[in-house]
Amino acid sequence: MSVNQQAHTGPPYGQPQPGYPAYPQPGYGGQQIPGIPPSQYGAYNGPVTGYQQTGPPQGYFPSLGFPSKGSPVSLDSEASFAPNFIGSLRAPTTSGVPASTSGAAVPPGQSAYSQFGQGDVRNGIPASMVPLQRPSASQQFMPGTAPTSISQPATFQQYGPPPTSTQQLTNNMAGMQISSVSTSVPPPAGLGYGPLTSVPPASGSFTSTGSGQYVSYSSQGPPRPNLPHGLPPTSLSQGLPIAQPAVSGPPTSALRLPSQASGFAPPPTSAGVGTSNYPPAAGVSRLPTIQGASLPGQTVAGLLASQPNHVTSPPPQPSLAGPPPGPPITGLQGPPPPTHPPQPGYQLQQNGSFGQNRGTQPNYGAAYSGPANYASQPGPPPPPKRLDPDSIPSPQFNELPPQQKPRHRIDPDAIPSPIQVIEDDKNNRGSEPFVTGVRGQVPPLVTTNFLVKDQGNASPRYIRCTSYNIPSTSDMAKQSQVPLAAVIKPLATLPTEETPPYLVDHGEIGPIRCNRCKAYMCPFMQFIEGGRRFQCCFCSCVTEVPSHYFQHLDHTGRRVDYYDRPELSLGSYEFLATVDYCKNNKFPNPPAFIFMIDVSYNAIKSGLVKLICEELKTLLDYLPREGNMEESTIRVGFVTYNKVLHFYNVKSSLAQPQMMVVSDVADMFVPLLDGFLVNVSESRTVFNSLLDQIPEMFADTRETETVFAPVIQAGIEALKAAECAGKLFIFHTSLPIAEAPGKLKNRDDKKLINTEKEKTLFQPQTGFYSNLAKECVAQGCCVDLFLFPNQYLDVATLGVVPYQTGGSIYKYTYFQVETDQERFLNDLRRDVQKEVGFDAVMRVRTSTGIRATDFFGAFYMSNTTDVELAGLDCDKTITVEFKHDDKLSEDSGALLQCAVLYTSCAGQRRLRIHNLSLNCCTQLADLYRNCETDTLINYLAKFAYRGVLNNPVKTVRDTLINQCAQILACYRKNCASPSSAGQLILPECMKLLPVYLNCVLKSDVLQPGSDVTTDDRSYIRQIVTSMDVADTNVFFYPRLLPLTKVDLNSDSLPTAIRNSEERLSKGDIYLLENGLNMFLWVGVNVQQGLIQNLFGVSSFSQISNSMCALPVLDNPFSNRIRSIIDMFQSQRSRYMKLMIVKQEDKLDMLFKHFLMEDKSMNGGASYVDFLCHMHKEIRQLLS
Repeated sequence: MSVNQQAHTGPPYGQPQPGYPAYPQPGYGGQQIPGIPPSQYGAYNGPVTGYQQTGPPQGYFPSLGFPSKGSPVSLDSEASFAPNFIGSLRAPTTSGVPASTSGAAVPPGQSAYSQFGQGDVRNGIPASMVPLQRPSASQQFMPGTAPTSISQPATFQQYGPPPTSTQQLTNNMAGMQISSVSTSVPPPAGLGYGPLTSVPPASGSFTSTGSGQYVSYSSQGPPRPNLPHGLPPTSLSQGLPIAQPAVSGPPTSALRLPSQASGFAPPPTSAGVGTSNYPPAAGVSRLPTIQGASLPGQTVAGLLASQPNHVTSPPPQPSLAGPPPGPPITGLQGPPPPTHPPQPGYQLQQNGSFGQNRGTQPNYGAAYSGPANYASQPGPPPPPKRLDPDSIPSPQFNELPPQQKPRHRIDPDAIPSPIQVIEDDKNNRGSEPFVTGVRGQVPPLVTTNFLVKDQGNASPRYIRCTSYNIPSTSDMAKQSQVPLAAVIKPLATLPTEETPPYLVDHGEIGPIRCNRCKAYMCPFMQFIEGGRRFQCCFCSCVTEVPSHYFQHLDHTGRRVDYYDRPELSLGSYEFLATVDYCKNNKFPNPPAFIFMIDVSYNAIKSGLVKLICEELKTLLDYLPREGNMEESTIRVGFVTYNKVLHFYNVKSSLAQPQMMVVSDVADMFVPLLDGFLVNVSESRTVFNSLLDQIPEMFADTRETETVFAPVIQAGIEALKAAECAGKLFIFHTSLPIAEAPGKLKNRDDKKLINTEKEKTLFQPQTGFYSNLAKECVAQGCCVDLFLFPNQYLDVATLGVVPYQTGGSIYKYTYFQVETDQERFLNDLRRDVQKEVGFDAVMRVRTSTGIRATDFFGAFYMSNTTDVELAGLDCDKTITVEFKHDDKLSEDSGALLQCAVLYTSCAGQRRLRIHNLSLNCCTQLADLYRNCETDTLINYLAKFAYRGVLNNPVKTVRDTLINQCAQILACYRKNCASPSSAGQLILPECMKLLPVYLNCVLKSDVLQPGSDVTTDDRSYIRQIVTSMDVADTNVFFYPRLLPLTKVDLNSDSLPTAIRNSEERLSKGDIYLLENGLNMFLWVGVNVQQGLIQNLFGVSSFSQISNSMCALPVLDNPFSNRIRSIIDMFQSQRSRYMKLMIVKQEDKLDMLFKHFLMEDKSMNGGASYVDFLCHMHKEIRQLLS
């Protein structure tokens, strides 16, 4: 193995993985990517040693090309940030031995690369003390030897133009700020740069026309904001220097600098372009002084801001196996004032870079005080060498060093933390009930446990808005770009302490409504003329009060029966509907449930059919029922199918069930009327007999092909014949390829990813299923689909019917009874038992000035106003977007009324009404003060997930980023106090918008890893579209709890930690959940006692990662952890399969996929990177 090539010890998180071949990797080995302009310059090959530098400006990494897929992250080979340092500066460590340019081998016994294995650098002190390796005093340039520093492959990023202003982060009442001050100092004598020489491209960074990734930060525009290190994000008054054009002096890591402190100058940051004759700090992009011929395609007059790469800008150094840990650094670090003798005259390395970057080491006692004094200081620098294009190494994919994680110069503790915001809200708003009487008040966050008192506005459990103070004009709304949307969950389940909506019965007259707009009576209606008439709050029309409803007014103009009538005093209530609200003007029959079971070879062989039949025997006793009813009125029927359909007569008078086969699937009919849908209690013995017989009847089947559409058609026909609405529970295993209507072909094609045609993967293969869904909706037939695929199933097509009928879809890939039965049975139980309405129609009315224009969710619309749902359950949400059609007044505000007409599970026709009043504003600042980021993200995710049906994924991603940049730029321009462009200023209630938006962009739908199947993406796309705000919140930013911090004597949970690998400690156990997945992560150094108490084994190595539930052990720790897991399961609408993940085990990579603040395997940016990218986008909009 050559000295210049690292052993590949297992790829670190966030780097391109050799095993992920499906995506084009940007420029590995120097090959050019189509659509990316070639770089004029060669790859950076690491600086020479001896020149003391404190590291690049904090947070600026030219070489982290924004999240270009698999950017080699060759910056620093430690965990992204040293964890658990708050207070001390996080300076780069250095690891690895610099390659001797002569190609000499590493002496025996000396480590050739960082000896910390993957995952070693997590928390606390490194496991072993390694002496600091010093590089040789000079590294001679030898043409043709292609020197590469051992832990640092030639990097392939583009380095951007220099930047200009310094930045700091403040988080005060105005919001999070990264602000800036600039100073300038005369340039000290330093190194001049010689002529640049053209070199063939090492690789390009992504341009905006690339393949669905972002542009590398450094390739255009200013670098990242500089955030302070280790201080709370609140009180930095003076700027942190990052970068100044044409100003020299070594970069400093000091947090506060006196304005003329010993001639220090801030290093460069923003759009201005200047040259310096002082060598740049590693990682600071400086423009070269051009002496001699200009480069191809470049004018001498000035450098363009978008110039891709400069030979002279080394990235931060990869680390040397660090020095022994010492006490935390307390003082400010920085190089000595620039009064040095002339800089050491080391030879330029291949691309003209200088200096081994020797920043301060984390946990090291004192700052490194300058270049090593190797006998004598060398003389003035020699003239730069010409570059030899052939000698520039291009590392191959498998040569990329393992274990290298970016060490950002931005302290992750200094940027807005989701956990901090969640905890603050819990502390500030969790103790008091939320009283809904006041117009336009923002509710507590969905993560806060709070009680609601309904006093005239609907509970936030039913409706949440993106903003509770909406712009009064459409121009103002366009300017802010904040979408005005409400996420409505009409049948939401309330906690037991809250009263469900009252049912109001007005007899045969029915609900009182406005004559013109048909809005229902609500607390905002104004009674006039002594109570004889009322003025509509939505359209201002005056309507007579019916005589039976008349009541006098008190001295305030309020009816004296105000508190006796829910529709006058509460935000949410129900009306009993009259026969006029029913189909064909007759009251509906109670609904029916039909269980339709695939009995093909796969379903029988896996044990699925037997499992379903056993479960249904008991589950049929738990069908949903009205409040005080003894038993459910829902009738039940059974169908089994493979290539043909089998119907069962389960009439109570029969001794044994009878089976009837329909083989003509092209023209589906139901062969029996009487005895197919029956009451459970009457036919209990026949049911049990049937459920015992089904697995035996088909035990020897060899039929592998299935049909699908005819099964749904059979369900529709059965409900039609019974003249009722209902739900089909379909258990299906494979792509329906048998000859029948709705037959599908396998069209899965990974090659379409990142192409124009990628959108076809999300679209149904055929229009057949959309028409079928329409028939279902007309009959009130809702479809819930349970899928058990072992291969491609085309969820995008099969899911159309559940989606458009308001149903649910569940997927259990590679279903195995041992590991998946608990999840499947829990999902099935909940799905059968949950509150559901049938044959529902929802309409949202608004007061004059705004109207509902767009709807997102699982439903069907035959016109522009009515949302039709064959079924509507307690988990489903409909997201509604509003637009202005007139001016709003600040006095009257804006009103929404959501009315849902549905049939209850007892067959009662009802109207559920939710009302909400919002404020209006003429000042943008009022809008930004009253926004709800969680709801905004819910809307943006649904908007994007619908967008992928008709647009390339890259376009959708760019649209999201652009809209959020416009939202934040508008705030910056119109609401923030004037400050330098180098500051990133975020509104207080939107400070988590960048981190949450990045989570949406990194989701499998918008940025899939190569292991994510097309079906997975369609499945996620579909279920997210009907999630509520609490579900999307935890889905995009999972909850991560340290279980070793659990207080065994209290019910309170430990504070969650941020989603980043650097927050994990080897000695801890963590629980991560996102509503669909749950992981128990066990560090390698967890105490033996804890392992014994939780898993019942004596050591880490004995823990089995195949277990899907914790053993029931009788000790306080085990009891408490299992109760926390049960509590999490009960809070989510789907049962989460528990996976045990041992650190450094094969599942560890999957677990890390959910650590959303880190760079992702499939090219997603880390939070820090994305924040910088957003800052750049905002600055471009402002300039």
